[in-house]
Amino acid sequence: MLPTDLQTDPVVSVLDRAVEAALRTVRQNLTTFGDLYPGDTTVDDVYRLRPARGALPEGSNYGWTTSFWPGMVWLAHDLTGEPEYRVAGERHIANFADRLERDVDLDTHDLGFLYTLACVAPWRLTGDERAQRAALGAAEHLMVRYLEPAGIIQAWGDLTNPLQRGRTIIDSLMNMPLLYWASRTTGSLRFAAAARRHTEQLRDHIIRPDDTTFHTFYWDAETGEPLRGATEQGQRDDSCWARGQAWGIYGFSLGFRHTSDPTFLRAAERCADYFLDHLPADHVAYWDMAFGDGSGEERDSSAAAIAVCGLQELAGWLPPGARRDRYTAAAQAMLRSLAESYSTADHPGSNALLLHAVYDKPKSVGVDEGCLWGDYFYLEALTRAVRPGWQHPW
Repeated sequence: MLPTDLQTDPVVSVLDRAVEAALRTVRQNLTTFGDLYPGDTTVDDVYRLRPARGALPEGSNYGWTTSFWPGMVWLAHDLTGEPEYRVAGERHIANFADRLERDVDLDTHDLGFLYTLACVAPWRLTGDERAQRAALGAAEHLMVRYLEPAGIIQAWGDLTNPLQRGRTIIDSLMNMPLLYWASRTTGSLRFAAAARRHTEQLRDHIIRPDDTTFHTFYWDAETGEPLRGATEQGQRDDSCWARGQAWGIYGFSLGFRHTSDPTFLRAAERCADYFLDHLPADHVAYWDMAFGDGSGEERDSSAAAIAVCGLQELAGWLPPGARRDRYTAAAQAMLRSLAESYSTADHPGSNALLLHAVYDKPKSVGVDEGCLWGDYFYLEALTRAVRPGWQHPW
């Protein structure tokens, strides 16, 4: 619970209740999932165990989203201090170390998502050496995907696959903190240098002149020439996929955190201003920003949750004034809307934290469902709001 004097603020009171509801769900999911992993999204608003794949049994650790479950467990620990969450979080370290050792589904830039939340976060808290070794191993594996002279980290797939060669996506910005951490931990500057160059390339090419963003961008991997932007999950190649725009707010803000490069902060502001200028009345974006109220399209509550975290981060780096006030107020309004209208506080049949997200509308995957990343970033946003000074894992 929050201190009594803070509960007189109606916004704070709403968020306090939201935290309590979220923690109830996380605690229940400890029993449901334990050391296993739920699917990427809910099905009819309920998470099931991750499907078996090949030789991997049901609930196995594969894909890009598994770390969001232990990430929520560590957030619950930070919010409550209760030892059951620490014990549960520590058990996941072995799963992620084993995934790396057995080379399970590692051909992806999302190693940053995976190992920052599952291994770096507990290492910072507990000093667990296996967590540190696994995270450093993941950073080394990520560096294999760094392509010179393009100066980017390839997003997906085998590096020899011509369909994926030289391709990165805006989500990749959230994978860079693992490389900055690896540089600080080892003293080797090559990790941070790759992360900074990658972020510079996205700053220069993935943001369009009108401040919208491409989901994905291609470079010639041999010459380094920038080629073209496209989308995988947006409405059109030239539309603005809402979750991608939110990744831009948060990812470029984190780029500034780690480098103090003012051009990264400006990139975050450009992404934020477009996002905020194109929100519907309840502050929660439709899945593509081409759509607005009356379109009949679905919202993406996960884009809103990511954007809240990004706006909180961005505002924290700005001096007092109108821009900082704008981003702070927008984050508060968006988070309150999520808590009041999109959370599962009044939906006891769901084991998600947030409903009404969209994973991939063009492929009809996870449409109007809960999703693991939406749940994680919603709980992170709540933690940032109710625990001033909390040190986030990025």
